[in-house]
Amino acid sequence: MAGSEVKADYWVNEYITPWDIYSHGITKLLVYKQTPFQEMAIAETGAYGKALILDGKWQSCTGDEFLYHEPLVQPAAIAHGNPKKVLVLGGGEGATVREILRWKSVEKVMMVDIDGEVVDACKEFLPEMHQGAFDDPRLDLRIEDAFEILDTTTEKWDIIISDLSDPIEEGPSFKLFTKEYFAQLKSVLAPGGLVVVQAGPTAPAEVKLHCRLVNTLKTVFENVTSYSSFVSTYGAPWGFALCRDTDLDTMPNPADVDQLLAEQTHGGLKFIDGQTLLGMLQTSLFVRQAIATHTEVYTLAEPPKFFGKGKQG
Repeated sequence: MAGSEVKADYWVNEYITPWDIYSHGITKLLVYKQTPFQEMAIAETGAYGKALILDGKWQSCTGDEFLYHEPLVQPAAIAHGNPKKVLVLGGGEGATVREILRWKSVEKVMMVDIDGEVVDACKEFLPEMHQGAFDDPRLDLRIEDAFEILDTTTEKWDIIISDLSDPIEEGPSFKLFTKEYFAQLKSVLAPGGLVVVQAGPTAPAEVKLHCRLVNTLKTVFENVTSYSSFVSTYGAPWGFALCRDTDLDTMPNPADVDQLLAEQTHGGLKFIDGQTLLGMLQTSLFVRQAIATHTEVYTLAEPPKFFGKGKQG
């Protein structure tokens, strides 16, 4: 193309839809491994820093991960206001835990990830993401299956964050986006607690999975709010679902949020403040209409299957 200069010889091509590809230019492969659970790579990219790629699908990268991890964590923490115990399912990079540990009130975070080899690689190669969170004494890291933890824990959690990789059929987490799983989350939730789920893209061509996840969550929780954040390297707005049995304030006062963050967190946020949060919680019309249309519920018998898998080339 006239006027263009291509600077990468190696690319990760992520298939977004059957007709669309997002190609990420790779300058250096830092680690590549087939673990017992999934294919893992950590690579240097030309534009967005270091990236974690699982089963060929882009997870997050140092250049724009804050556009994912802050929306994943902070709306739930702000809604609670004083979280003490937080359960994270997934989150191998450590950035989800990093965001939770900003809160002065937090006394304990249990992080459960099935793939210890991914966690170890992220500890070594992605310090920009975890920023030492793995060394915080409040963290209880468990390399275990999420269902087993949920079956055996006797603790109750103020916030539960389901930060699992996309539900592609070959991956380790596609059964963890179902009614049965969400019911297990609710069973270990403290009174007044919140669950937040990373819930797939909300771009018009891909929004169906997000809508079905929201409707699945509505069979378990009284109040479910869909919101999204545009993540540059996903090439799409990414959806989340915030869930609670008590009221969810989707019109928070920005000044009150800013004051809460100033008093109760260690700061350093790049994306979330009161004004951003207020806008984010206003679910777009087309998403609301799609949620009203795609009402099927995901179950263990019929779990979701996310489209596509990336390819190196």
